[in-house]
Amino acid sequence: MAISPHPVQRLLEDASQAGVYHLARSHQAALKAAAVAAGLAVFDVSLADAARIELVLAQLGRELAFPRWYGCNYDALKDCLSDLSWCAATGYVLLLSGAETLAAKDPAAFRTLNQVFAAAIDDWQSQGVPMWVFYDLRADGLATLPLPG
Repeated sequence: MAISPHPVQRLLEDASQAGVYHLARSHQAALKAAAVAAGLAVFDVSLADAARIELVLAQLGRELAFPRWYGCNYDALKDCLSDLSWCAATGYVLLLSGAETLAAKDPAAFRTLNQVFAAAIDDWQSQGVPMWVFYDLRADGLATLPLPG
């Protein structure tokens, strides 16, 4: 099923709908195109080689070009995600792949990571800026993004 970029773009521009979601791989290209058209910065991050939370946090820091002071911990992740001034955009999209290992081996760390993402999303929502996090896996607590057709 193909998705029309215009309704998806409008959805991505709506900060009130932003959150942490499952997104099927088959929809990622259309979502990326819609995000770019909306002026959102898109970060495509593979976590396939990151089985431990320390490795996930380091990978996120590298891929999102966090400042030198980033400490590879949850608090620093929240601080950096809540202030992406080095990457000015109308909003932000994180496409995360390969998180199955972390979710399976350390579900508590996976839940905490998503709580950090949700807190950063809330910060941006209070400013009317959309921030989205998409995983290509189905996991407890992740809703599927209701894509307009």
